[in-house]
Amino acid sequence: MAEKGNNNTIIRLANPGDCDEIMRLNIELATFEKMADQVKITAEVLKKDLFGDKPTCQCIVAELAASEPAQLVGYSLFYPIYSTWDGRAMYLEDLYVTPTHRGTGQGKRLWQYVTQTALDQGCQRLHLAVLGWNTFAKDFYMRHGLIDLTETEDWHLMRMTRPHMEKFVENFKN
Repeated sequence: MAEKGNNNTIIRLANPGDCDEIMRLNIELATFEKMADQVKITAEVLKKDLFGDKPTCQCIVAELAASEPAQLVGYSLFYPIYSTWDGRAMYLEDLYVTPTHRGTGQGKRLWQYVTQTALDQGCQRLHLAVLGWNTFAKDFYMRHGLIDLTETEDWHLMRMTRPHMEKFVENFKN
């Protein structure tokens, strides 16, 4: 389902041919977040994860209408998760719009598309993470109904990277 919007952009599901452009946007996002050195994924891995035999995530894009080849100005990547309290949920991993297209409603349109997808899939929750210094994004999300679980319930997002995962599992083998 593609929808034409303002500023001659189309919001649509990504296709395999978009992966190089999505990676370009992904690197822009990581640079904006001051974490470009942490991007390890390639367009080939992204393509497999989005469109392979067992897709693990979904992606929507904001494309400039009538651009040939397709020029993407935003994307959102998301995947299902599960809550033992509420059942199905969705995790919004990335929501990014290029600086030249910010303030035009593209971010909100991408987010609404993801939210509608979550509702269509029977999800009871939508989760995402925002960097503490990105007050613009935090205010944007909270203005539209998200709550900061760190502040309201004292939940903290935790992460274990692959080297630590391997070490943790190895400790049980010995």
